[in-house]
Amino acid sequence: MGEEQATQAQQQWAALRVRDRIKVLARARSLLAENARDLIFAEDSSGSRVPLDSLSSEVLPLLAAMRYLETAAERLLRPRKPNRRGLPLWMSGVHSEVLRVPLGTVLVIGPSNYPLFLPGVQTVQAFAAGNAVIWKPGLGGAAIANRFAAILQRAGLPDGLLRVTDESVAAAQQAIASGVNKVFLTGSATSGRALLHQLADHLTPAVVELSGCDAVIVLPGADLGRVVRAISFGMRLNGSCTCMAPRRLFYVGASAQQTQQLVQQLRQAFRAIAPVALAQGTRQRLSRLLQQAADSGAMIHQDETEGSVRPILVENGSAAMAIAQEDIFAPVITLIPAATIDEVLAAEKQCPFGLTASIFGREDECRTLANRLEVGSVFINDLIFPSADPRVPFSGRRLSGFGATQGAEGLLEMTAVKTVSVQRSSKLSHYGEPRPAQVGLLLAVVRSMYASGFARRLGGIVQTIREGRQLRRNGEA
Repeated sequence: MGEEQATQAQQQWAALRVRDRIKVLARARSLLAENARDLIFAEDSSGSRVPLDSLSSEVLPLLAAMRYLETAAERLLRPRKPNRRGLPLWMSGVHSEVLRVPLGTVLVIGPSNYPLFLPGVQTVQAFAAGNAVIWKPGLGGAAIANRFAAILQRAGLPDGLLRVTDESVAAAQQAIASGVNKVFLTGSATSGRALLHQLADHLTPAVVELSGCDAVIVLPGADLGRVVRAISFGMRLNGSCTCMAPRRLFYVGASAQQTQQLVQQLRQAFRAIAPVALAQGTRQRLSRLLQQAADSGAMIHQDETEGSVRPILVENGSAAMAIAQEDIFAPVITLIPAATIDEVLAAEKQCPFGLTASIFGREDECRTLANRLEVGSVFINDLIFPSADPRVPFSGRRLSGFGATQGAEGLLEMTAVKTVSVQRSSKLSHYGEPRPAQVGLLLAVVRSMYASGFARRLGGIVQTIREGRQLRRNGEA
């Protein structure tokens, strides 16, 4: 299909009512559920992902996100008429409406670690908002992207609304050069920088969900058994190729005995996790980071097998170490001593990423700390799992990106704001020629409406009346 036909298809799709667009997505959701087995075996896995991971972290949350759109999209995209309360007195004849309109064509650049869920949610949100989508899969993600595209087509998605490219970087570059209205990237900080450089030439807006080096903070009184289970889950899930996987561990105010107890429990739990193969580049980078940590006084607890690695614990680390400041898709976590919360916060500032943080302990104490962390999401007494709630947005801070995906905020990122204002008053005094004598009247009006204290505002009202009478006497009203 040519570019002109694709544009026409998008315009026709945007002209539909939201509920009619949602009907197509609802049919796609049913087809996705019925074909879940085919989808999970379409993934080009490195061997670290098992079918259960694909179902629980790819298919199931995507289905939940699609169901959420069915219940919420029409309400969220409905035109909003601001309440008359708060409207300035001199604008009483103006009636405004705030619209959420489609962007046009959006480019969704998917990652390799979650090739269905992450770009899939952005794609269906784009369709709900009335857009067309160009989907550039991450490495190994083309097969599952094309299968999902086929499901959408079977559900009635019009031809030309979705185009799946090949997996190359050049495919994304070409799409941007051809002209897209917004880009949604899930990838590394390095990829984000490169993308934003290209978008700057076109002033194309973007949402970038980038990687992290996420922290687990254990407060006094936390359930250590729960902490160990949570960290083990983060190390195992998808071979620890998850942007929210735990990479730094702070055990606040712990004694040497308590720290060793946690170390021993983690080492025991890690031995029970199946080893994963790492790409050569990742393996070399991990080796360099571990050597630097060891040279700086850290103790490396590593159980290495032929060509694969089990989760690695770096004991006695520091926030200044490179391993505590870089994003790496490898099952490794660094234990950093912290006597106080203030030390944790200082360490957080040394890490350039701000995706998520997990805090374990009493809920009230965890909430107090959560308010002080500069991250996009905080999970209390859990990690990773709560991010799959389709109702809540997901976003990063600092090198972890900006803009939101998922939830109401993610849907609204797929729209542009348009305001339509109607003047219904026949009195158009603002069109008149300005006169020096009107300055006094306007100053009095300002005082009567915005000065502090009743007496000052009352004085402004009196002055307004006086100035108005004077203008009428002079024929300038």
